[in-house]
Amino acid sequence: MSDTPPDRLSTDPRSPYYDAAVLQRDVGVRFKGVERNNIEEYCVSEGWVRMAVEGTKDRFGNPLIIKANGPVEPYYRDKKEG
Repeated sequence: MSDTPPDRLSTDPRSPYYDAAVLQRDVGVRFKGVERNNIEEYCVSEGWVRMAVEGTKDRFGNPLIIKANGPVEPYYRDKKEG
C-alpha cells in the first residue's frame, strides 16, 4: 500500500469511494490548513470536502453533511511527519 492517501475517499460504506483498508490506517485531513475531524468525504484533485455539521441531523437521522471548497491535504496519522 502506498504512503500517499487516495485522491478521493469516503467514510460511507455505500459510496464507491469507500476503502476499509485505507481507513484502517487512520487518514487525517487538513482543510484550508486546519486539522479537521468531521470530514466524511474528500477529493484532492477537485478541491472539496464533505463534512458533518455537529449536533444536526437530516430527516433520516444521519448527520447533516455540507460541501466546502478549498485546499485538501490528506495524510496517514500512523506515519511520522517531520
